[in-house]
Amino acid sequence: MARRIEHRATTRWTADEVHAALVDPTYLRDRLSTLGGTDATLLEHQVDGEKVSLRLRHGVPSSELPSAVRAFLKGDLVIERTEEWDRNGDGGWLGKVQAGIPGVPGHIRGAMRLSDNGAGSTMEMRGEVAVNIPFVGGKVEEVVSGQIVKLLTKEFEHTEQWLDAHQS
Repeated sequence: MARRIEHRATTRWTADEVHAALVDPTYLRDRLSTLGGTDATLLEHQVDGEKVSLRLRHGVPSSELPSAVRAFLKGDLVIERTEEWDRNGDGGWLGKVQAGIPGVPGHIRGAMRLSDNGAGSTMEMRGEVAVNIPFVGGKVEEVVSGQIVKLLTKEFEHTEQWLDAHQS
């Protein structure tokens, strides 16, 4: 059974300004260096007009995982994540995200919406985590979904700080 993920954040920056940061390779590398954990890296980055596709790797040290999950994974939690961004009809941005844990049957999927709100912008993400492993799948889903929400919160805070430092 999949676990839902929901995250919402607002900022004083416009949707275009936030989007420009979210797809900038320099920003992505900085964010991964700060928040990405073990062996974090930008694996791919492609731009086709206003469409941007990227692939990242994040790591969570095994020491931060519950013992039941550590016993199953036999090492650090590695998450490979792809994002696709494109302009939507109202002037904002729509994103799709997929992620997986190599060697673990299941998926992480979500949709993101970045739109102006009159005083800046709002980022909304809705998704799900599903891990198809008897007996421990639910525990892994719980841990991964919790880690994702924490990561999204930290990433958005990092984005605001990065924009503050890099915009005039």
